[in-house]
Amino acid sequence: MMSASPTLDPALEALLDQVAERQRADFGHMVSDIKSDGSLITSCDRWSDATLVAGLAKLFPGEGVLSEEGQQRVPESTAYWVVDPLDGTTNFAAGIPYWAISIARFEEGLPVLAILEVPPLRQRIVAIRGQGAWRNGKPLQPPSVHAHPAGCASLCSRSIGVLQKLPDRRFPGKIRLLGVASLNLVSVAMGQTVAALEATPKIWDLAASWLMLSELDCPMRWLQRTPEGISAGTDLSSTDFPVLVADRPETLERFMPWADALMK
Repeated sequence: MMSASPTLDPALEALLDQVAERQRADFGHMVSDIKSDGSLITSCDRWSDATLVAGLAKLFPGEGVLSEEGQQRVPESTAYWVVDPLDGTTNFAAGIPYWAISIARFEEGLPVLAILEVPPLRQRIVAIRGQGAWRNGKPLQPPSVHAHPAGCASLCSRSIGVLQKLPDRRFPGKIRLLGVASLNLVSVAMGQTVAALEATPKIWDLAASWLMLSELDCPMRWLQRTPEGISAGTDLSSTDFPVLVADRPETLERFMPWADALMK
């Protein structure tokens, strides 16, 4: 049976608390720059990345860290961390109060511990391989055990174009664009949406959500390549992992035509 709440290293929780508090304090006061790939970055992104990377190195010596704003090669260590210090920078910089801190610990090429911190909502979502997932210490149930009459589906800004590729077919859901890749994906695991389609997620966008979806029995379809078991030293700075996720297998099949259209 799933335990009432996960046991995390208190120092790791303190590190997350520190970064989340700083992000809440900086929200609404940040000027953004444009990175070479066209995405936005703020000084808070940089500070959060440096703080998390340094903190993890101190707490877990010998375990490498791959992060969006830092080292983007798969570490050589047996266990390592994947970090997105501020997923949803566009929202954060625009004054939209919805973003996340995403961290995941990998062993043998798969996530074994995942944490999504949502500072504006003061939520902490945790998953542990083989043990389940929790939100603020309360167990989450697989979305397949509940009915979802609203039928919302999440698209990223780069996948919205699939609607034009199938003009004669009605999209099988009420569209939502949340603007945060990790939260788009985990919205399915939490029963907020029935499906999510992400066109260009990087490993740091999906690392934590991947385990949460797996622990809550949500089917996933990697549309181009799988992030499983990537070799040490691989540069993932420009590698995308397009994916469709759903609350149950029949939902996945219902949305597959749009996933196929995305790849074409």
